[in-house]
Amino acid sequence: MNAPPAERFACLELRGGNHHAVYSAELPGLEAWVSCRPLQPAAKGGDLYYLSVCSTGSISRVAIADVAGHGEIVSAASARLRDALRTHADHWDQSLLIRNLNDTFLNGTDYATVFLISYYGQTGELLFTNAGHPPPLWYHAATGEWTLLHDTTPWSREITDLPLGLIPGTSYTQTGAQLEQGDLMLLYTDGVTESADAAGEQLGLKRLLQLAHSLPTSSPSEAGAALLQAVEGYRGGPSLADDETVVALRRAAPDGVQNA
Repeated sequence: MNAPPAERFACLELRGGNHHAVYSAELPGLEAWVSCRPLQPAAKGGDLYYLSVCSTGSISRVAIADVAGHGEIVSAASARLRDALRTHADHWDQSLLIRNLNDTFLNGTDYATVFLISYYGQTGELLFTNAGHPPPLWYHAATGEWTLLHDTTPWSREITDLPLGLIPGTSYTQTGAQLEQGDLMLLYTDGVTESADAAGEQLGLKRLLQLAHSLPTSSPSEAGAALLQAVEGYRGGPSLADDETVVALRRAAPDGVQNA
């Protein structure tokens, strides 16, 4: 059975949430695949994700978040994240966006970890901000290496990059990076890294990086699905102990050129 075609995003389109979803998408300069799985029997979980495109079709934004709380708390957080992304859709600099998000999360009793990407499709340049979230996996096509995407800002005495909603006025850094042709990036929530085996040992970042070396790299859908399958194998079955969300991204080939 053939997979459904990727959903192509239009200018100023924004899509996401915290409900169950599995699909492929095309954004300017990016191929994407999403899997959002709330912990059953809940129809919606504490994991959030959003994909958006600016009004000119040149800048894409990807956000993945893990909100502490359930029900109305998460729904309100989802609405605030969605509204902030829509308001700042045309802003390449995301420092004001993440600062505003931190302040609006303080309006409730919740807090959230968030990983936020702004991507310029014509060049492969991206900005990212990590507010207390697990670091994405990054496949470098030129070398065949998998690494973790860490913030490269030098250590500072300032209080920076805390989960959202803890301290008003917290500073959040943004770091530039270059996504090369064929590179993959896998964003995920802690439902992945905190998956435990039969002995109760959590997967963790070190084992996750080891699993990544066996993943296929020909498409984000194959890489993302294989990652979830590998994590399921580690914990010994399909049962989840937490919400589990993965957003896989791959730099798309220029028009008329096929990815290797």
